[in-house]
Amino acid sequence: MQIHGALAMNYSFFNLPSRARNAAWLCLGFAAFVTWDLWHWWSLNEEYSFGFLVPFFVAFVVYERWPKIKSVLLGSIEATAGGSPAKQSAPRETGKIANWALTLVFAAMAIGGIFCLLIGAVYRTVEGPQLPASLLMVFGFGNLALALVYFNCDKDANGRQIHTHQRLIITGLFLFPAMIWVLSAPLLDAVESRISLFLLNKVVIVVFSVFDLLGFPLEREGNIIVLPKGRVGVADACSGIRSLTACLFAGSFLAAVYLNKFWKKVLLVGLAMALAFFTNILRSIFLTGWAYRYGSDALSGKVHDVTGYAILLLTCLGLVCLLPVFDLKIHWDRSGGEEPA
Repeated sequence: MQIHGALAMNYSFFNLPSRARNAAWLCLGFAAFVTWDLWHWWSLNEEYSFGFLVPFFVAFVVYERWPKIKSVLLGSIEATAGGSPAKQSAPRETGKIANWALTLVFAAMAIGGIFCLLIGAVYRTVEGPQLPASLLMVFGFGNLALALVYFNCDKDANGRQIHTHQRLIITGLFLFPAMIWVLSAPLLDAVESRISLFLLNKVVIVVFSVFDLLGFPLEREGNIIVLPKGRVGVADACSGIRSLTACLFAGSFLAAVYLNKFWKKVLLVGLAMALAFFTNILRSIFLTGWAYRYGSDALSGKVHDVTGYAILLLTCLGLVCLLPVFDLKIHWDRSGGEEPA
């Protein structure tokens, strides 16, 4: 009986409703196509080389969430195959207006996703690897994948209607696998330059203020800091947009795997952005101090690259250390005292 139950677990995908299986194969095909297209940018730009991890992280997240997905789609079929039926609470009621609104939203996502995929694919075929085409395809794939999940997970393997609330839960489980590809695609040059200049301006202001507060004589010319032994500017101290993108990816993955509340996931992603900016400030202060001591030419060596990888590692470790904080539970008694959970 245990062996039979294990086989049912391994082959439970093929017991899913045909529409759900077809949607899964279609999404897998689109994911393979998007991976093939993004491979060019991951290979070309070293700062986006973390994109090679995206397919593996997506597969891991789907695998980790598979028990929740199949517990709804398989219904009680596993009970007859030697497994144990999932315990599900009573679904919430959803009004007709809400159902119609959700249908319109996901229909718009499906139409928009197909349109973006077609335009991007045609542009890619005619012009070769082009960043606008890649961005169109990743956005289109993300929206279309979520719409396919919502519309094709309406019945379980026994033919029973799945409640709208449960369909939304299943669709939410695919939010990371569908949309994480966007972070692995480089930004358009115009957008990236604007964000870089904004971040750089903030970094320069903080660094200049810190050194001025410590009593080190500096001069500021726009986004350039004039030191006694040279000038530190855009060419020497990066804005941190690369580390920001990588930390957003790391924060999104950690939130998807380890946190179960949506607000916790959003908060961790926000903290990833804030932590990336803070650690880049520390890096810029160190590099400015290094240039102050050894001259601006000293930044052209390994110091610049080593500190870049160091702050990325520091940020990821900081996010990992924050995970236990999200699981803390505090109970307050009536006398106003505090006791740990």
